[in-house]
Amino acid sequence: MMLNRKTSLLLNLGHALDHLFLLIFATAVTSIATEFGFARWEDLMPYSAGAFLLFGIGSVPAGRLGDLWGRRSMIGIFFFGIGAAAMLCAAVQNAWQMAAALALLGAFSSIYHPVGIPMLLQHARNPGLTIGVNGLAGNLGIAVAAILTGLMVKYVGWRAAFIVPALLSFICGFVFLRVTPAETESPARRKNKSSIHLSPKLLARLFVVMTFAAISSSLLFNFTTNGNGQLLRERFLGLVEDPALLGALLAIVYAVASLAQVIVGRLIDRYPLKRLYLAIVLLQIPMFLLAANAQGWTLFGLQIGFMVMIFGAIPFTDAMIVRYVDDAIRSRVSGMRLAVSFGISSLAVYLLGPAVKSAGFSNLLLAMALISSCTAAFVLMLPDESDGTVRAIAEL
Repeated sequence: MMLNRKTSLLLNLGHALDHLFLLIFATAVTSIATEFGFARWEDLMPYSAGAFLLFGIGSVPAGRLGDLWGRRSMIGIFFFGIGAAAMLCAAVQNAWQMAAALALLGAFSSIYHPVGIPMLLQHARNPGLTIGVNGLAGNLGIAVAAILTGLMVKYVGWRAAFIVPALLSFICGFVFLRVTPAETESPARRKNKSSIHLSPKLLARLFVVMTFAAISSSLLFNFTTNGNGQLLRERFLGLVEDPALLGALLAIVYAVASLAQVIVGRLIDRYPLKRLYLAIVLLQIPMFLLAANAQGWTLFGLQIGFMVMIFGAIPFTDAMIVRYVDDAIRSRVSGMRLAVSFGISSLAVYLLGPAVKSAGFSNLLLAMALISSCTAAFVLMLPDESDGTVRAIAEL
């Protein structure tokens, strides 16, 4: 049975909220650091690493519960839990309290990806497009985090940047449970088929390659989404210094880059995954190299460019899961993959402040070009659907 439109809309909105909440702190970190008595934002940034660590490792139990207990119930917990955790973030009085509240926020945030995306895809006729639209929603959440937090910091205070979306999350939770029918059986009890059959050896290879590619991609995602605000602030010094305007510029970067996911989603439904994925990853490398020493509006244009490529690479992992993995175990497979990739990539959030403080953004961007090269090497190891190593079976 197809999901009703209201449920699909709320699942996409949930993806937006998931990313919005995780980026509020990074966008407001300068103001928070000042209030908590830190001389530099870089010294406060490591306190948010726990959120991203739990965002990763929490995906394993979340995915298991999604398959065995039910996805509807887990998404309800997601909406209410993430809202409550954000309210705690707004009430903290020091750095360690913020670290604990952000860790709780990360734990509830971990529910969405292994549960919400498989729920959205379980009856999708065009999974690539569905993934693309969902990705657009998630990354628009990042854009809203930038502009909303900038406005709140300027006119109300950073605490309001947590409170406003928390209230919206509570409303979404109530509406979601009201409009989404109860599941008659858990996904693990349903009989499903993946659209492509792989031998056990190729499936194991796919999972390993997919995980390592996801780790490198997640490192880039965390470095950029958590550091872009401060990068803009540094490279626009003397040109634009108003926090609300800088937030609006950052929102433009994310809004434009988000459109890439819809385009890539449509292409995934028509062309082989491997070639498309490789082309997008390779285009990241020159963008980072050129941005390393760019300033002002040149940096802004290149920032849009490398974020288009980073966001454009996001749909591929979910597309591989829906293509190769039975729906009955998708949440668990997705959870294991996310736990490894996001768990390791949380190191990027911990290291961001100290790395920029000691080496500067130029060297960080050069390091990201190297990470993109590693991603390309992993993508080359994926099975090629056009060479006869995989066999199509009945579509979902």
